Amino acid sequence: MAMIDINNVSVSYKMTNDRITSLKEFVISHMKGKVEEELFWALTDVSFSVEKGDVVGIVGHNGAGKSTLLKIVSGIQKPSSGSVTLQGRVVPMLELGAGFDFELTGRENVYLNGAVLGYSKEFLDAKYDEIVAFSELDKFMETAVRNYSSGMIARLAFSIASMVDPEILIVDEVLSVGDENFQKKSRDRMVHLMSGGTTVLFVSHSTSQVKEICNKAVWLDHGHMKMFGDSETVCDAYQASIG
Repeated sequence: MAMIDINNVSVSYKMTNDRITSLKEFVISHMKGKVEEELFWALTDVSFSVEKGDVVGIVGHNGAGKSTLLKIVSGIQKPSSGSVTLQGRVVPMLELGAGFDFELTGRENVYLNGAVLGYSKEFLDAKYDEIVAFSELDKFMETAVRNYSSGMIARLAFSIASMVDPEILIVDEVLSVGDENFQKKSRDRMVHLMSGGTTVLFVSHSTSQVKEICNKAVWLDHGHMKMFGDSETVCDAYQASIG
């Protein structure tokens, strides 16, 4: 059964060619009809299906459309055309900590961010100690998050998001969070989720990482899907293309 069906998905943005440096200039130029716009296609007619239990890596250069595709699948962004059909509950791990309130403490953000991800207070009560232990931030849970480093924020966010076994997991470069020890813990946690039958879409700049934990891969190039198949074959082809 296809858990994720991506059908002819395209995403375009309007780009202005004029060298306009202020909103006032833009409004005046727009009223005079002097604003030149062109469409930039972040994704063009991308189609593939992901079966239950598949772990699919997405590879490609910077700007290839990888993160845009994850946002479309997660429902954060709408495609300009095409459709995405999902079978199951989605947990996105994108821009970790983006939903935090920096004036609240780490403890309060566990409950806030957990609620945003759809977890009940009872579930979070039961998982709280496990979340804190995994994040290794027990000494800082009563501290306002505004005093956290970016690494601490990402560690706490990852710990919250990974405490449930989702049916579909969307992951964008989160395995580079924290120091080497925490990266290993994160990778082990991801492998655990994947081995439990979770269907995963995973963006990484590391083809060796994709080969290690993914059974399939998608290669995007300037918004076009160049290849979809087993991870080793796709990663080897992508690496060969970049020398």
